[in-house]
Amino acid sequence: MSSDSSKKRKPKVIRTDGGPQEGKRGKADADQDVRYYSEECEVDLRDPIKDYELYRETCQELQRLMAEIQELKSRGIKDNASEIDERRIQSCVHFMTLKKLNRLAHIRLKKGRDQTHEAKQKVDAYHLQLQNLLYEVMHLQKEITKCLEFKSKHEEIELVSLEEFYREAPPEISRPAITLAEPHQQTLARLDWELEQRKRLAEKYKECLTSKEKILKEIEVKKEYLSSLQPRLNSIMQASLPVQEYLFMPFDQAHKQYETARHLPPPLYVLFVQASAYGQACDKKLVVAIEGSVEEAKALYKPPEDSQDDESDSDAEEEQTTKRRRPTLGVQLDDKRKEMLKRHPLSVTVDLKCKDENVLHLTFYYLMNLNVMTVKAKVTTAVEMTTAISAGDLLSPDSILNCLYPGDHGRKTPNPANQFQFDKVGILTLSDYVTELGHPYVWVQKLGGLHFPKDQPQHTVTADNSLSASHMELTVKLLRTRLQSRLALHKQFASLEHGVVPVSSECQHLFPTKIVSRLVKWAAIPFEDYAELPYTKDVIEAGLAEDTHLYYMALIERGTAKLQAAVVVNPGYSTLPPIFSLCLNWKGERTGSNDDNIRAMESEVNVEYKELWGPKPGYQLLTNQLQRLCMVLDVYLETEPHDPSVEGPKEFPQEKMCLRLVRGPLRLKPFKFNYPQGFFSHR
Repeated sequence: MSSDSSKKRKPKVIRTDGGPQEGKRGKADADQDVRYYSEECEVDLRDPIKDYELYRETCQELQRLMAEIQELKSRGIKDNASEIDERRIQSCVHFMTLKKLNRLAHIRLKKGRDQTHEAKQKVDAYHLQLQNLLYEVMHLQKEITKCLEFKSKHEEIELVSLEEFYREAPPEISRPAITLAEPHQQTLARLDWELEQRKRLAEKYKECLTSKEKILKEIEVKKEYLSSLQPRLNSIMQASLPVQEYLFMPFDQAHKQYETARHLPPPLYVLFVQASAYGQACDKKLVVAIEGSVEEAKALYKPPEDSQDDESDSDAEEEQTTKRRRPTLGVQLDDKRKEMLKRHPLSVTVDLKCKDENVLHLTFYYLMNLNVMTVKAKVTTAVEMTTAISAGDLLSPDSILNCLYPGDHGRKTPNPANQFQFDKVGILTLSDYVTELGHPYVWVQKLGGLHFPKDQPQHTVTADNSLSASHMELTVKLLRTRLQSRLALHKQFASLEHGVVPVSSECQHLFPTKIVSRLVKWAAIPFEDYAELPYTKDVIEAGLAEDTHLYYMALIERGTAKLQAAVVVNPGYSTLPPIFSLCLNWKGERTGSNDDNIRAMESEVNVEYKELWGPKPGYQLLTNQLQRLCMVLDVYLETEPHDPSVEGPKEFPQEKMCLRLVRGPLRLKPFKFNYPQGFFSHR
């Protein structure tokens, strides 16, 4: 009962934020506020450690009292009731103490939280201020970096050096007393001096422009005078033409040419005379001319007395120069080599024109100390031809004239005596200088009337007109044929690189109407790559592939089958046919060494090439060979037996009509096309 009464007497604690309520309040509310605030004030006065000790002592007393009450109840004696009530009252007092301590702990906790919250708000405010300051610092750093990295336009101006600035600039601009101590003022002063100089140059520029206009006006006046003089001169020349015709006088150009020809060396003179005669008699499209400096040619032939005086003067000069300096051995050898390979100042040009206005320009030179002739070639086409990557070497000046006659590569000198001359000056071979001097082909020597017999060497070789005349006609025909064949190949290669095999209408009967295999690649390859292919060894061992020939790689496809064809084009195409070496990649690698039918396909294009020449002169031979290669690849694949272990339809169904699929112990396939029947048979 005492505990119940204590519970009823317990005051009610109202937890508010600490401020007085608005409006009227009763007496009980005022008492509660006093109690509430008294406890809050008491919290500030009490020591938490002492409260904690009080809490421990109270709990221990409660434990002791509860144990005594439990012990008294267990005895069951009626006299113990008063002792139990007494201890119960003490326990209630201790419970009140615990409740008070609990309220005080909650008040402390609330105050601690409030203080923590206030401190946290202060920390957040300080952190926000810190972030603002850091952001402002970062912004200032960026601005400082921009200022440091700023590039002014004056840095792009090339100013005069400091020494020149202080030497040439006037004192009112340079101001040495200030600018030497302050770099900024120094830069401003230099810019002012640069502006002053540019103003002066602008004035000079204007003066020069005015003087230029005056000179141009004077030039125009003189041009008008000369232009009025030109018609008078033309009328005089036209009036003299009847006199020249009546007196059988040559025209001025021809007369000048013949006057210049007097200064040609004998081999070039023989070439000029024979080529001009052949052009007048047999070939009107052959144009011969002389180029070079006549004055230098005249200087080569001086009277003996003058030459002796010059020699004495040159000896005296050499003595003086040797006293001054001694050239090194390398410089002496270079000078001797240049003197050994010196060309005559005059040269003969021969232009061979074709029917389609394409021109082969030939320039013939004479090496005076070696007594041999060289030639340089250049091709000019009437129409701009499409650029083909694989046709790069066809019209090259270094290779277009190779092997015009069999075995004539133009790399070695035809004069046996030159080797002894080369040994004296340290020249290993003339091939190192052919790009600059030209190629010394044997046919070039014969056109100049020079003949160097190897079995009976002669001390002096003179130019022979009869030798030049006997080789002129055949050589001109070979040159024109070479130009036409190379131009035809150039056009064909442009189509082949796009996967199109051009076949003329005259050659359509050589192939069936439908050929499935197609050319997918055509590219030029060097001789080294060709020699590394395993299926080209037989061609190289037979001597049919040399480094002067042209080499190409063709790739023909049909489905999963890929046929590689390594092609050797002889410089004498189309008189000498191209040679094909085949390798089929389909269910393994098949070449002529492990497949008789591949060897038969090679025979169809290499041996039976005469069927593919087409109309003369046979420039369609290469494309016809490629088209036949596509055709025989179709026959090879379509006549191949079907593998029963493979499910599904045959990869290459037979579309070509064949009398027999295979024949003989070698099981050769029918590669010969019969026109107009349209079937394939064996040879």
